[in-house]
Amino acid sequence: MGYYDDHSPATQQQKKSRRFMMPTLVGIILGAVLVLLALPALVQTNLLPYSITTPNDENESIDNEGTGISSEKVEVDVNTQITEVVEEVTPSVVGVVNLQSQSNFWDEQDGSEEAGVGSGVIYKQEDGDAYVVTNNHVIDGASEIEVVLSDETRVPAELIGGDVFSDLAVLKMSDEDVTQVAEIGSSDNLKVGEPAIAIGNPLGLQFAGSVTKGIISGKQRAIPQDFNNDGQEDWQAEVIQTDAAINPGNSGGALINIEGQLIGINSMKVAQSSVEGIGFAIPIDAALPLVEELEEDGQVSRAFIGVEAYGLNEVPTSEWENTLNLPEDVEGGLYVRSVSQMSPAAKAGLEELDVITELDGEPVENIIDLRKYLYEEKDPGEELEVTYYRDGEPNQTTLTLDTQE
Repeated sequence: MGYYDDHSPATQQQKKSRRFMMPTLVGIILGAVLVLLALPALVQTNLLPYSITTPNDENESIDNEGTGISSEKVEVDVNTQITEVVEEVTPSVVGVVNLQSQSNFWDEQDGSEEAGVGSGVIYKQEDGDAYVVTNNHVIDGASEIEVVLSDETRVPAELIGGDVFSDLAVLKMSDEDVTQVAEIGSSDNLKVGEPAIAIGNPLGLQFAGSVTKGIISGKQRAIPQDFNNDGQEDWQAEVIQTDAAINPGNSGGALINIEGQLIGINSMKVAQSSVEGIGFAIPIDAALPLVEELEEDGQVSRAFIGVEAYGLNEVPTSEWENTLNLPEDVEGGLYVRSVSQMSPAAKAGLEELDVITELDGEPVENIIDLRKYLYEEKDPGEELEVTYYRDGEPNQTTLTLDTQE
């Protein structure tokens, strides 16, 4: 049996431990006191890697629960560049109401009924009149037009001119109640990814002045258009793509940049349930010359040759050789279905079933190629060299372009 007494090894070890614990404890206490005494001086010298807030009698505020936590009032300015820009531009964006005549059976009188509502932009103010640009499809078929200002004032407007291919129209009204005209910007120097803001009246006047924000998603997009709903493309509009929400009623409204400048006329969106965030606007640099022409002449003068033509891709390939007698090296072109009497084409000798392959040496394969070359590269009165095939033989003729009525 063993005994643990004062002379045992364990007891001696415990005594040694006690001798070491006392100086350690004293050192800890002295260190804490020194830190407390030195802390204010360290705070003042900014040597600490963090900040310490000390309450004072003058500025300390006590919360409702008496926690002693100091509080400070913070004022937040919610005005941003976007809100300021929108506030400035919105008065220049208007509603456009398409009124169409309706027969009243009971009174045997005609009346006007609202057939549709779109948007427009006041772009000019001159000699007591204000001018509004909108989409041609917004006012199509209208017997009367009303412009609804941002303060809900309704002003009768006159249609100066419209153009189906550019989908632009110009209206004129009294400027008595007009307070703001849009600042014209540039669409040529736009960059993909920069902010874009759309202002208009989606779904009608109950949402007048709605603002949506996005970015420029793409430039010079070519969008096919079918004007007569025959399933065939009649034109390809070059537009700006944006993900700013554009809905029915936004048509004709403003697409502006972060500086509040007009860079496009909102025109359309992709109407598919599976598609979101794809809207389109007519670039302002492309629109302005047409707007000025509509304002001055009431129409856009375009070069005209006087043929009804279709792309060879719409003709069975078996008919290329059997009916049109085309050689194998001809891979595309326009076959002439009919020629208008006394037209430039008729005067130049073009006939039915001729196949046009080149205009001024530039290849053409469909009606869009033909229209784009005529409308964008040529003017009425200019000469046009046409290369065509008749009965398998290549021919050339030169015609003088007329004006499309």
